[in-house]
Amino acid sequence: MARAAVPGRLRARRAWRPAVLLERRTESPSARTLVLGVDAWAGHLPGQHIDVRLTAEDGYQTARSYSLAAPAAGDRLEITVQRADGGEVSPFLTDELGVGDRVEVRGPLGGWFVWRPADPGPVLLVAGGSGVVPLMAMIRARAGVSRAPFRLIYSVRTPDDRIYAAELRRRAADDGGLDVAYVYTREAPAGGSRPPGRIGADDLVVHGWPPDFEPACYVCGPTPLVEAVAGLLVGWGHHPERIRTERFGGS
Repeated sequence: MARAAVPGRLRARRAWRPAVLLERRTESPSARTLVLGVDAWAGHLPGQHIDVRLTAEDGYQTARSYSLAAPAAGDRLEITVQRADGGEVSPFLTDELGVGDRVEVRGPLGGWFVWRPADPGPVLLVAGGSGVVPLMAMIRARAGVSRAPFRLIYSVRTPDDRIYAAELRRRAADDGGLDVAYVYTREAPAGGSRPPGRIGADDLVVHGWPPDFEPACYVCGPTPLVEAVAGLLVGWGHHPERIRTERFGGS
């Protein structure tokens, strides 16, 4: 019976299903969280993603993948979309899709870049830009369930580009097991001790976990950042099998 059930679950994940926009929240000047309602949603793991498909009146269809931003809450799921100027899909989702409007989704997808709350070991999260979205799902899933210590290093261009800034500040203040550090690449806030620049080895040493702690490392963001950080972690002594990466082409 178990063997018969697995193909059925796979088919359900690959099938397109209707979803309705229930709520939208502003996370930064260019990013919006969309709360979608999907009937009989079976749940997902932090780090997984879905495909979202739009259909125009003339029948033209296009789809994009978006990381899930929070644990499942019944039939509600969340994605956070950052608008890409000149993009085909993200400007519509962030600026035009209204509450009550419908799209199609399929998933959840992905099984490698996931964190399971049953894992008690330390976790290092490194994000670039909107790469923080699946890592935020892990942070939110941890709350009240796991005591695993988390450290997040979040690289953004400017302070205005931070996604979830208020929530991360609150969670870090209320939870001694979560540390959050920012790296600004173009404009740092006044009074900051670190000048603007890309993530370097010193940032990982100061804000990350040392290799002998054997943390699970999750790195998500633009391809150049992901490749650079993964290389720095390996060079520092972290085992490659403990480094999981998720990348996207744009910044």
